[in-house]
Amino acid sequence: MHMGFSFSGEVALVTGAAAGIGRATALAFAGQGLKVVVSDVDNAGGEASVEMIRQAGGEAVFIPCNVTLDSEVAALMEQIVQCYGRLDYAFNNAGIEIEQGKLADGSESEFDAIMGVNVKGVWLCMKHQIPLLLAQGGGAIVNTASVAGLGAAPKMSIYSASKHAVIGLTKSAAVEYAKKKVRVNAVCPAVIDTDMFRRAYEADPRKAEFAAAMHPVGRIGKVEEIAAAVLYLCSDQAAFTTGQALAIDGGATAI
Repeated sequence: MHMGFSFSGEVALVTGAAAGIGRATALAFAGQGLKVVVSDVDNAGGEASVEMIRQAGGEAVFIPCNVTLDSEVAALMEQIVQCYGRLDYAFNNAGIEIEQGKLADGSESEFDAIMGVNVKGVWLCMKHQIPLLLAQGGGAIVNTASVAGLGAAPKMSIYSASKHAVIGLTKSAAVEYAKKKVRVNAVCPAVIDTDMFRRAYEADPRKAEFAAAMHPVGRIGKVEEIAAAVLYLCSDQAAFTTGQALAIDGGATAI
């Protein structure tokens, strides 16, 4: 899949790369000739993503990491430097799924789990990635937020709050490091056809129909459509783009 983007760096990290949007983006980076570090807590899925990249003629390595643990994220960066000597691009995509209930019905454990991965995980990844990018004279980070980070998400208040937080981290870091040539942006997908989506909707086919109807284009998104946006935001063509939260949502937020 050649999209005509140009990259001045060599090495890309993708977290949450064992499936879905992460796997598709890891494959897309590799298709552009970049060395890809695939990371996830799902070892089997991560190794499968690496194998897919290698079968397509690309170069990749799997490094497991729980993004909620500072020591593991620090170790991930050390291993990347040992393996490839540098880091140029990072797609902080690891996240966990939405809760399904009104705010007053939520549990503390649910709150801690969602915030731990979706917010602390992104913060820890950026905290440890930025010094490596600065050492290379610049680079690009893309974080996975959500359309739920751009407005209300009824029955998903914790998830929505976590994705609003990702956008806050993204914009603040973008401004802090703008003069150091480290760009930070976020993608905000609507409903995308992933394993996570299928788990949420397979029990009720009507929900899947409703999900498609939520988007003015009349369908849910494809993982490759998110991957293309991530590659653009990391590419040299997006050199003037930082601090943005790009909705990729079939028109949903335009209503």
